[in-house]
Amino acid sequence: MSGLLNIIITISVLSVALVLVLGLANMLKRGSANRSQKLMRFRVVAQFIAVVLIMIFFYFNY
Repeated sequence: MSGLLNIIITISVLSVALVLVLGLANMLKRGSANRSQKLMRFRVVAQFIAVVLIMIFFYFNY
């Protein structure tokens, strides 16, 4: 269980980082403001999921 949860947490944290970079790149190249807003909203949701998964990991392991 712990190994699978580690993989899921890693994927979720990397997805947060990827969405953050995509959103920042879009803002820096003066892309669509609507797209930047959608990416940042998606980042917040992905970040919430990552934090919940990390909390579950610590709950079951410590």
